[in-house]
Amino acid sequence: MENNLESLKNREQNFKTLQWFGSHLELIDQRKLPTKEEFVRCFSCEDVALAIKEMVVRGAPAIGCAAAFGFVFCVREAICKVDPTEKKIVFSRKDIETIISLVKTKKERLLKSRPTAVNLAWAVSRLEFSFLKNIEKNHEELAHNVEREAIDLLSEDVKVNRLIGSFGNSLIPEKAKILTYCNAGALATAGYGTALGVVRSAHFAGKEIEVFASETRPFLQGARLTTWELLKDEIPVTLISDNMCGYLMNKKEIDVVVVGADRVAANGDVVNKIGTYTLSVLAKENRIPFFVACPLSTIDLSTDRGVDIVIEERCGSEVRGYDSQVWAPNEVRVSNPAFDITPHHNISALITEKGLISPVNSRNLINSI
Repeated sequence: MENNLESLKNREQNFKTLQWFGSHLELIDQRKLPTKEEFVRCFSCEDVALAIKEMVVRGAPAIGCAAAFGFVFCVREAICKVDPTEKKIVFSRKDIETIISLVKTKKERLLKSRPTAVNLAWAVSRLEFSFLKNIEKNHEELAHNVEREAIDLLSEDVKVNRLIGSFGNSLIPEKAKILTYCNAGALATAGYGTALGVVRSAHFAGKEIEVFASETRPFLQGARLTTWELLKDEIPVTLISDNMCGYLMNKKEIDVVVVGADRVAANGDVVNKIGTYTLSVLAKENRIPFFVACPLSTIDLSTDRGVDIVIEERCGSEVRGYDSQVWAPNEVRVSNPAFDITPHHNISALITEKGLISPVNSRNLINSI
């Protein structure tokens, strides 16, 4: 038994959400999963911004990591004479003020690609700090140091997720049926995952768990992505439609709910994929623990409450159908908010890389950061 557990602990997921190759960023195209495993290569800041906007890459931490490399391109494009996709980079002799102005213009494109998930702005801010700290160095050293910061951010995200998983594992019973929503796994991060990081840690610890993955309308992240991930890791998973969750909770088929987060307000309100609030109400009604797994970078102390956060409204075509399949009239009016707000009093605990935050309130959040 010990050898089997050790094998589980040492096993990594056999795919990479995003990889940096020096000249380009490679992203697994999450729009094509699970039927096709294809990759998109980004060679510019604009490429990264478009990949984020069109959901080639999605999930708050993964968006942050991608945006970090988008900022690397911002800097390269501001200081290079040639396209940064060339093997040899030729640096310009632009003055500092011009470089700062060019980078500022380009970074705004990144920040506007998706407005709700705070990790994007957090990552860009961190890279910008590195950029300004190194601005007076020669161009080659400046570019290298900014790139190094992005690589460090990517590596740190995996470590953070493993810590989240470890702390979350303590909340999972030995035999647990876990309901999760959307995709807060390796595909939504640099690797391992937040909510699915908790699942993986419980599985790797030898616990007899089963996951119920709610399909997550309208973009079907649970159906397409979460099930794909868990099947690859040979973790037992059952797919359910979103409107089955209350039925299963009422039948005592769910022991715990674990979800991710795109932003946490200062009072503990959580913004996550649309439908999360509904699950929190159902869990509270059925006395089921409702946990949110998220890195501390997702906590936004500058925003007082969830209602103060801008909720992204996406294209109506996502609700009318998916991919080439259309099941609603093209002329029907559609509302498609991508996220909703779960009030802090519906949340049993936040699971972070520094431990559990419970009860979830402004005082405990401030003390945890």
